Amino acid sequence: MNTKRMITNAILIAIGVILHQLTPALGLPMQPDFALAILFIIIVYNKDYKTTVICGLIVGIFTALTTKTPGGQLPNMADKFITCNIMYLILMPLRSRISKNIQMIMLLSFGTLLSGVTFLTVLMLTSGLPSGASFKVLFMAVVLPTTVLNSIAGYMVYKIVQRTVSTTKAYV
Repeated sequence: MNTKRMITNAILIAIGVILHQLTPALGLPMQPDFALAILFIIIVYNKDYKTTVICGLIVGIFTALTTKTPGGQLPNMADKFITCNIMYLILMPLRSRISKNIQMIMLLSFGTLLSGVTFLTVLMLTSGLPSGASFKVLFMAVVLPTTVLNSIAGYMVYKIVQRTVSTTKAYV
């Protein structure tokens, strides 16, 4: 991996962590995960597995440090690791067949849904769900709105990154 790619990945991760820290919780002590959207951008632009896993682990650690969910540290790390692996494997055979725009839409929507379900499952198994809420309530109140928000906001961030990448040639 070249230096320009590594620096671009680091800057994107930093932006994702800042967005994660600044995003308010949605009523319950849970929040949308814009760091995940940034992780998906990195996965689309970096075609190698090692970068995907390393960035997934780093984003997982940073989101664990900035989570607003009680007991959300381990679920954040687990969900980023699991999600980046599954989404990479799903994306592998599709990279040459579909455009990057479609790849991003697919990753942002399905990946955020997968991440939310993984997060809630690990949270439920490790420390219990917050406010005594059920899985279904949290899925409807947090995961689905987050999927919509991440899909829209993540795609907008992707378009900005796409324009920047075409100018800087960071991922060429």
